[in-house]
Amino acid sequence: MVMPHEKDNFAIERLSMVHQQLRDRGITDQNVLDAMGQIPREQFIPSMYRFQSYADGPVAIGMGQTISQPYIVALMTQILELNSDHEVLEIGTGSGYQTAILAKIAKKVYTIERLGHLSESAQVVLAKLEFNNIEFAIGDGSLGWPVKKKFDRIMVTAAAPSLPQPLTDQLTDGGVLVIPVGDNFSQELFVYRKLGDKMIQTPVADVRFVNLVGKFGFSGE
Repeated sequence: MVMPHEKDNFAIERLSMVHQQLRDRGITDQNVLDAMGQIPREQFIPSMYRFQSYADGPVAIGMGQTISQPYIVALMTQILELNSDHEVLEIGTGSGYQTAILAKIAKKVYTIERLGHLSESAQVVLAKLEFNNIEFAIGDGSLGWPVKKKFDRIMVTAAAPSLPQPLTDQLTDGGVLVIPVGDNFSQELFVYRKLGDKMIQTPVADVRFVNLVGKFGFSGE
């Protein structure tokens, strides 16, 4: 539970995050800045780590998973070129914070998480914050959404050894996909744009994510 005085402190830290960690590093998409300035990141973090809510780095959320650094959340959302007409597939619900950012901007978000406990925790927080444009699934995210569907945008929040083919298949023509690709030692964030039967790849930045575990990801923890 967050006490009233903590809410005030977190609001100040959130404003500072937007200006110092995001604007000053080149995040210019006003929708992204507004979403991250409004959504209480502290609600998605375990109480023992809540003091780190607006720290300039990832935070542990349990089960070997993390909530990404605020700048990385903003960067990935910005390069997704998201608007209110888009339906988005998110691979890796995690804490639900990135889900909330996407849902604040997009028409609808479909999010899948391998770990049932994390998905259930995220659903509780997102319901409390009154998001009603999110659908959840539990399963192997490297296989994409379990029901046949096309998405305008796809975001993968865990690193894969290569771009999973099922995600390419679920992306609309002209759609954009953001994913970290690499191994346990070196990863790079890429943005892909689908043009007909081609995926145009653009490198963005060196990153460090947990592994995407699944049939088209890594085979183990």
